Formats: sequence, C-alpha cells, structure tokens
Amino acid sequence: MSAAKGTALVVGGSGGIGAVICTTLARDGWDVAITYNSGHDRAARVATSVRASGQDASIHQLDLAQPDAAPALIAAVLETHGALDTVIYAAGPLVQLVHLSRTDPALMEGHLIQDALGFFRLIHAALPALRDTKGSVVACHSAAQYRYAPADGLSVVPKAAVTATMLGIAKEEGRFGVRANGVGIGLIEAGQHEALSASGAIDAAYLEAAAKATPLRRAGRPEDIAEAVAFFADSAKSGFVTGQTISVDGGYSV
Repeated sequence: MSAAKGTALVVGGSGGIGAVICTTLARDGWDVAITYNSGHDRAARVATSVRASGQDASIHQLDLAQPDAAPALIAAVLETHGALDTVIYAAGPLVQLVHLSRTDPALMEGHLIQDALGFFRLIHAALPALRDTKGSVVACHSAAQYRYAPADGLSVVPKAAVTATMLGIAKEEGRFGVRANGVGIGLIEAGQHEALSASGAIDAAYLEAAAKATPLRRAGRPEDIAEAVAFFADSAKSGFVTGQTISVDGGYSV
C-alpha cells in the first residue's frame, strides 16, 4: 500500500486517458474526485476501480462552458473530501481535424470557451484550496504545440492558452507553495483518437502514418500519460519542479 497522498481532482476523469490517470493515482494512494460531462456511467465505473484500490472516490457532473460550474465543483469536492491537494486537467472537447482556413470562427470560439476559458475558470476557483494545501496543478495539453500538426488547430490553439495559464500559475503562485506543470500529449491509443476513429474521421492508414512520424515508430498508451501526471502530482517526487512540461509523444516534437 502506498502512503496516503491526499485528494486529487481529475477533470475529464471519465475519458479514455482520464480514467487511467484516476486508477494510477489511486494505486499511488490518492483519493480521487472524478468529473464527467455526459458519461455518468463511465465515471461510476472509474470510481469503482478507485475504490477497489482502497481509496475514496466521488463523481461530479461538470460543464466548464457554464460560468458557475467550476466554483460549484470545488465546493462539492471540499465538502466531500475535506481538502484539495492537486487538480489534474485531462479534459477538452472532441477535436475535428480541419485546416484553420476552413475552421468556422464560431467553432473555434466554442473550443476556446470550453477548453481555454474553462481551464482558467477551474484553476481560478481551485486556487484558494490549493494554497491551503500547497498543492499542484497538472495540465494535459498538446505536444503539437511544439511541432505543429496540420489540421490540428482546434486542439493546438486552445491548448496553447491552457499552457500559458499553467505557466502563469507556476510563476505567480509559487510564493504560496503551489506548483503547476504540464503533460504534452502525443499520439495515444485512447481518448480523442479512439473517438475520431469510431466516427470515421481518421482511419488505420492515418494512425500508421502518424506513428511513423515519431522516433519511436508507435503510438503511446494512456498509462504513459498517467505516469507522467502522477510524477507531477506527487510533491515527494517533483516538489522542486514547476512551470515545466513533459511531452509524452514518442519523440514527435523533437
């Protein structure tokens, strides 16, 4: 059994990558608050897995496009768990692959509201609780920020704002003992890629070509992301690390 770490809030914890983050944190001794947008049953299954590791779990519906959603979430987590030690952002809308010249500005606006502004709302609401615990923020964003992928603007542009907010928190909140770091997500066999494959937006040939574009010549696993998140969340391992990003992308950004 791992020593108790505290409470981690995983926004997007019902997703393909988020679910593995939750179970990895539970393995390491974290209680986990799990959010979902529409996938209540998926979130409930993740909570069951967390409890099977001997940790407490709670599930919370969340739509960060709603201005009052983040404060209500933080209040509910504090009421349920008593404290908040780390916030992990592993959420975001499903991204269509479309060149910027063909992207409807209204579509980009929706992604910015849900992802960029949503992350800001979340962290703004969580900061008082994180100051109390000298906690941490871990933002999952896109490795394509560092080597742009054509037609990926709906992901890269909002996630660049997520990264900028993360860096601002690291710079400004360190005086309160709060750390903020990021995990740059590359080609992973879960989450967005599964949904895009199911919708027919990408196929096996696309995934094979994308894998060959990485030095490791393969896609990653959600466990690869989860282990990087767990490292940043654990102050015993990364207590003097803030404002940094690990790109878990098979070397794509090199």
